[in-house]
Amino acid sequence: MRSHDSHACVRSRSLSLSHESLNSASKDALHIHDCQRHEVRERAELLPTISLYSSSLFNVSPDNLFPCLLNRNPPHQVSLVSFTLVINFQVKMSSDSLPPPENRIVVGCGTVTVDYLAAVAAYPKPDDKIRTTSLKVQGGGNAGNALTCVARLGLKPRLISKVADDAQGKGILGELEADGVDTSPFAVSEGGNSPFSYIIVDNQMKTRTSIHTPGYPPMIPDDLSRASLLSALDGASIVYFDGRVHETASIVAQEAVRKRIPILIDAERVREGLDDLLKLADYAICSAKFPQAWTEAPSVPSALVSILLRLPNIKFVIVTLGEDGCIMLERSVDEGPETEEISVDILLESLKQQKDKTTAIPTCISSSVTRLRANGIGTVCGRLFLGTAEKIPPSELIDTTGAGDAFIGAVVYALCANMPPETMLPFASRVAAANCRALGARTGLPHRSDPRLASFLHQSSQVVVTS
Repeated sequence: MRSHDSHACVRSRSLSLSHESLNSASKDALHIHDCQRHEVRERAELLPTISLYSSSLFNVSPDNLFPCLLNRNPPHQVSLVSFTLVINFQVKMSSDSLPPPENRIVVGCGTVTVDYLAAVAAYPKPDDKIRTTSLKVQGGGNAGNALTCVARLGLKPRLISKVADDAQGKGILGELEADGVDTSPFAVSEGGNSPFSYIIVDNQMKTRTSIHTPGYPPMIPDDLSRASLLSALDGASIVYFDGRVHETASIVAQEAVRKRIPILIDAERVREGLDDLLKLADYAICSAKFPQAWTEAPSVPSALVSILLRLPNIKFVIVTLGEDGCIMLERSVDEGPETEEISVDILLESLKQQKDKTTAIPTCISSSVTRLRANGIGTVCGRLFLGTAEKIPPSELIDTTGAGDAFIGAVVYALCANMPPETMLPFASRVAAANCRALGARTGLPHRSDPRLASFLHQSSQVVVTS
């Protein structure tokens, strides 16, 4: 991972804050002088990330505290005697001065669609006639969404997929290209139809229902020439598969293995040909139901142990759990004679007890290297990680379509940037949460310049000050 120490101007200062001195001390600490909150955001000149911890917690979020720190609101809005203030404070640089990772080329293989999204006040009953509250037509599909995500984060993705030469297919290609996705490996059929999905977004229950129509004719290995395959993989740092178009995916994966390019698999559900892809994979990201469905293990943690035992090439496996965050099991080769052995289920419960339920921002809790035992399955040496999801206020939660794809796209970026798991999981959660704040799988995907991502993309220093 590149160091950006030379690009970040970081200044922190020790503070001892009380109820009475909050305004003057905070102004002194942040050195913002007469800058107003809206001026800070509009000019994108300054980027503070503030976390507050206290033995006597106060009833205000960091976002609501910020005006008080700027002396825009009276200090009585924060009711506490004293607290510990952790400030990451840095000047926000332009995208040119914060270059993306050196290993920027990623390849994806999977499906793309046109999504017809209809938001409704509540899911209709049989024979109901209702109206939409909003409507959007945009590109979709797991691979298309994930690679759009990595493109906006600053990588250079190439996508292997297929559309027809119809209006929908042209729209799919145009939208991807506009976001910086290289579609030159695409196959375009004469006649047939491009894939599309009808998606009903239930505003009341905050759910989405997808009805998918596959493209025709389907993609086959002959659609991808040897020259196109080699060109697509040239210089790639990782290859991502969404588990579909398995015959073509198998050929791409075998070539990636020959070229020693790492492989990441999206294991959304049990599919034809998925087992063969998983055997070649270095990383796997699973939906909530997949680990137990694939392994028949009695619990999710024991299923993750089973996956690492059945797939010796896998370096880590992640299961995404929606609003409950994610669990990651990373294989370790550092096992020593004194490595502790513990039940993986018990260890997960121990990590859950360490969660800070008062914070809305995504966090990560990890174990040390441990021998993880799954009763009746076996043991594996590794580290267990519990990632929390960002708590999105109900008024801001619009649509969860594509949240998993956004998470995967962020993990792909994190791997290219050599982020440690402790940073990668909160980063992926932050990207996924941003995507849930808009209708559709791509509307809310953040760009690299998004201030919400700055603390992950910049090097910063932390100073912890206790009153």
